[in-house]
Amino acid sequence: MTPAQGHVPVLLAEVLAALDPQPGQAVLDCTAGLGGHARAMAQRIGPSGTLVLMDLDPTNLACADATVRSDGLAPRIVAMNAPFSAAPRLLADRGIVADCVLADLGWSSNQIADSARGFSFQRAGPLDMRLDPAAPVTAAELVATLPEGELAQIIRDYGEDPAAGRIARAIVRARAAGPIATTDQLARVVHEVMPRRHGPGGGIDPATRTFQALRIAVNDELGHLDALLAAVRRAATSISDTWLRAATADRPGARVAIIAFHSLEDRPVKQAFAALAADGVAATRTRGAVQASEAEVQANPRARSARLRAVELTRAAR
Repeated sequence: MTPAQGHVPVLLAEVLAALDPQPGQAVLDCTAGLGGHARAMAQRIGPSGTLVLMDLDPTNLACADATVRSDGLAPRIVAMNAPFSAAPRLLADRGIVADCVLADLGWSSNQIADSARGFSFQRAGPLDMRLDPAAPVTAAELVATLPEGELAQIIRDYGEDPAAGRIARAIVRARAAGPIATTDQLARVVHEVMPRRHGPGGGIDPATRTFQALRIAVNDELGHLDALLAAVRRAATSISDTWLRAATADRPGARVAIIAFHSLEDRPVKQAFAALAADGVAATRTRGAVQASEAEVQANPRARSARLRAVELTRAAR
């Protein structure tokens, strides 16, 4: 796998400022993607450091590994094809204690652009949406088998779509006439309920929320995020959970940064980090949610919805 060309990681300068990786430290990139953030952090920790790369997508994991190694003076690299919710156990198994942790919850541009992955309705492709190609359930299977009520709940809860009930009914009606197996087929069903608006001020495509909802459900995205946040809390409050570096009298504790792209992700991160600060076991490293500058948004439009929050463990675990 060759390094990614032209990949632009979001909020890179802000991530480096919040995590402040130092030579020799151990860094965990929970969502290695194409390796943009990882490469920059690897340059900070140097050959004496340890970089743990995690990703559910084996293709992207290999790309991130190659990107980091392309600099020549790479740190020790540990690559793990696993969900980031498994990070505490996997790091403990390997005797690694992280000084910095990053989770970028966005999707890589190559995943969205690949019509065979089924993440986007901009191009026709199979209705897949699996981040891990070996995962057992595709979006097409959910669309084909879930009762109307469950479909409506997924679209309502994960897509925050007020038309969830009508869309679910339309899906059930359409699948009775034949399988909904491709992205363009599903988009057409949604558009029959919620027609697209054309021209300036038309807003997002009505199918966007349904696709987001199914993608979250297929990959259990919020479940993995909740598990990661719970693990950060355990490490901050329990002496027996040591996957994150504890603070000492002369050294700060681990720093954790998360980039969210919509309210369903950002809300639990905000609440979890605020609770850690309120309990006196962590300090915030950002003032609220850090957003991309207008210059970055112009250069990289996908950065527009990015929200970065970070905390630092502030005292030895009890």
